[in-house]
Amino acid sequence: METAKLKKFAQFARRSLIEQVTAKLKLVLAEENPARRERPQVIKTLEDAVAEQGKAQVIEQVAYIWFNRFCALRFMDVNRYNRLGIVSPADGQFQPEILADAKMGQIDEEMVAEATRRRIFALLDGKTPSQDPQGEVYRLLVVAACNHWHSAMPFLFERIDDYTELLMPDDLLSGSSILAHTREAMTPDACEDVEVIGWLYQFYISEKKDQVFEGLKKNQKITPADIPAATQLFTPHWIVRYLVENSLGRLWMLNRPKSGLIDQMEYYIPPEQAETDFLKINSPEEIKVCDPACGSGHMLTYAFDLLYAVYEEEGYEPAEIPEKILTHNLVGIELDERAGELAAFSLTMKARARQRRFFSKDIEPNIFVLENVSFSSGELDEYMSAVGRDLFTQGLRETLQQFEEADNFGSLIEPKLISVADVLTELEAKDLGSNLFLADTHSKVLKVLRMTEVLSPRYAVVIANPPYMGGKGMNGRLGVWAKENYPKSKSDLFAMFMERNLNLAVKGGAVAMITMQSWMFLSSFEALRGRILNQHTILSMAHLGSRAFDSIGGEVVSTTAFVLENSHKPHYRGAYLRLVDGNSEAEKMSMMAKAVAESRSGQHEP
Repeated sequence: METAKLKKFAQFARRSLIEQVTAKLKLVLAEENPARRERPQVIKTLEDAVAEQGKAQVIEQVAYIWFNRFCALRFMDVNRYNRLGIVSPADGQFQPEILADAKMGQIDEEMVAEATRRRIFALLDGKTPSQDPQGEVYRLLVVAACNHWHSAMPFLFERIDDYTELLMPDDLLSGSSILAHTREAMTPDACEDVEVIGWLYQFYISEKKDQVFEGLKKNQKITPADIPAATQLFTPHWIVRYLVENSLGRLWMLNRPKSGLIDQMEYYIPPEQAETDFLKINSPEEIKVCDPACGSGHMLTYAFDLLYAVYEEEGYEPAEIPEKILTHNLVGIELDERAGELAAFSLTMKARARQRRFFSKDIEPNIFVLENVSFSSGELDEYMSAVGRDLFTQGLRETLQQFEEADNFGSLIEPKLISVADVLTELEAKDLGSNLFLADTHSKVLKVLRMTEVLSPRYAVVIANPPYMGGKGMNGRLGVWAKENYPKSKSDLFAMFMERNLNLAVKGGAVAMITMQSWMFLSSFEALRGRILNQHTILSMAHLGSRAFDSIGGEVVSTTAFVLENSHKPHYRGAYLRLVDGNSEAEKMSMMAKAVAESRSGQHEP
């Protein structure tokens, strides 16, 4: 995918949206603003958010919300998932199709409520005075479209009845508007694959990432709020394919040696000898795949494609396959709420592309955004007395207190509670709605237990491009916590994720990752190497070195991609691909394809 135009647009969009939202915030909070009379509760909520988070954070958040929504609507327009273009004009028109139709008296009654339709017609007919009637009408239509999609995608299209509506940019119809730039960048060719969403996300936060790294040079530690921007990196598709095909694809080929799946796996490396000792899979529904640092979901979307082929091969009805994949197979875990939203959106688009009526099925992807949850002194004691102290083992009590800094530790949190399913089921059945204090505590307990469940070791395949952050960049709490919980890998987040992912996988499961190459030879990772060599098995490795990511200039990141099995096979002969000599992403991709082809034909020597 050509990304230069996307990068230019995303960086411009962030600056432009922040500028526009800043101006709107000043206007909305002015004492004379009519919104103080018309929507006092919304204004209070906004003022509380500014007081709690700071003005800059609120502005950043709202700008990001609208960027995600505009990009999502454009993607759906191009792929005709919207009945009318919400941000896109019809052929031969200049204004968005939904506005052009409204001016002709045609408004989708399913999408736009009656009261809103009356307001629109009153504005268009001149019965309601307005300095910019068409602009005001279009804002109403965009809000209605977002609210319409709330039922199918509540994770991205929250109901707009809060301050995000008040802070929505004004200039949406001019040739220089944010939407005009969105249409120019997100061309039909760019929107052929939902991968475009991941690229836009990376480029949108790239300038903030640069700011964070400039701070590191001044010895400024990376705060929990800055971890997503500092560590997000969109993985090139060919690397994603290598990782997914040699973990998920490999597992299926072992269980179905005659599967035709091999024909669509260009980067799959078959084992040199037939294997008998592997994780047994009876049906596709049993294959649970997790990305514990999923970002915008690139690993998961390709896993979706492979799983679809698996279900299809097994004879499942095409109409039921997308629902089965999202319900049974794929789990993503994230720190960044907006990235999590985009991951869920990307998977939903994958499902819709395969199933025309998918939006009506009320199925949400299993994307979990970890949240901070804390309990005040004595809060749990009162709660335990109400629900029964026999449930509260030491493991449960400790687990409930492990998520106070979830935004800092993320998927690295390893819950103390071994078996959560029974406890969760029992507590979900409790009705504490009559006691407001206990109801709040109950809600928090359930939230922790649901996060605990997704962080429990139950996955056949764990795939990740984890965050990279050395000890020098870690904030104080993260640094101390790393030493306490990951003594073998504390020197960098990516190494800690190597350990964590092995603990997330079931016995015989696969862990596929791309990481910095430093763990292979630095003395600080000697204990980690010992664990891998003595407790696990390296199935394959592609040593990429520098310049595997064109989106990162120069030699900033030197990487290796590999697949491990969560079992020890001391005599297993893995496949090792040396690709360090390539000078660009394209060259390394070509080298990998050639090396894999040679390996499959028996010509490659490890």
